Amino acid sequence: MKRAKNLYSYYMIFPALLIYSIFFVIPAMAGFYYSFTDWRLDRLELQFIGWDNFKKIFSDKTLILALQNTAIFAIVTVIGKNVIGLLLAVGLNMRLRTKNLLRAIFYSPSILSILVISILFTPMLRTEGTINRLLESVGLDSLSQAWLTNPSIVIWTIAIVSIWQSAGFQMAIYLAGLQSISQEYYEAATIDGASSWKSFFKITLPLLLPAININLMLTLIGGLKVFSEVYVMTGGGPGNASQVVGTIILRSFGEGNWGLGTAVNTLLFVVVTIIAIPLLIFMRRKEVTE
Repeated sequence: MKRAKNLYSYYMIFPALLIYSIFFVIPAMAGFYYSFTDWRLDRLELQFIGWDNFKKIFSDKTLILALQNTAIFAIVTVIGKNVIGLLLAVGLNMRLRTKNLLRAIFYSPSILSILVISILFTPMLRTEGTINRLLESVGLDSLSQAWLTNPSIVIWTIAIVSIWQSAGFQMAIYLAGLQSISQEYYEAATIDGASSWKSFFKITLPLLLPAININLMLTLIGGLKVFSEVYVMTGGGPGNASQVVGTIILRSFGEGNWGLGTAVNTLLFVVVTIIAIPLLIFMRRKEVTE
């Protein structure tokens, strides 16, 4: 009887585990194998080619550019979403009469699909679009840019749009973390003569580490897996200036070069794993020690 009770929880998770294995684990393992083959649309038989696909990734200029753009996008969005989200959370955690309205306003973009946001921003960011006209109307003509057609800034532009769309979601997580902190800590710090800045760095940030950990993981993984906003706003252009790993995978499969596409996807999985797991372990340890 006791053994049956102990196994009860496993019975409950078995259906979910089975579905997860069928639709994720098995395809992932198959993809890992296919990334070492010459799997193509125009070939009936597969041949094992070892590391050739991965060598091509690091020798092809377009693929290297896609990796660089993905890294830039991930770094910019992780910093931007978390810094802006934290600042908004701290500001809207204060005793403001309109704080509930402001929270709803800042959170609302995160409700919309990134596809919708990208479609809305694309005409606004054109050379004759709303953004440049607004800058010109306030005398800032020098700041006008070809936001989506200038190769040197296009990936940064897309990253800013992503930050605008998602920072409110990070704000909500930080707000939940801030509201879980007891006011007694701040009262004790005030009695001891601690300044607001010292209270923030000695009390708020350490106790906010669980929320920081969650947001870092979400934004990092989301940044490395970027696809929709790039595909909708530029399609990887101009030329290949805004290509990211996601668009390269799509292009490889579209061209029938399935082995290469699978290799790029496998590389992305490995990179996400290598970065995310050590960061998660480090942040978990900080939570315990703080």
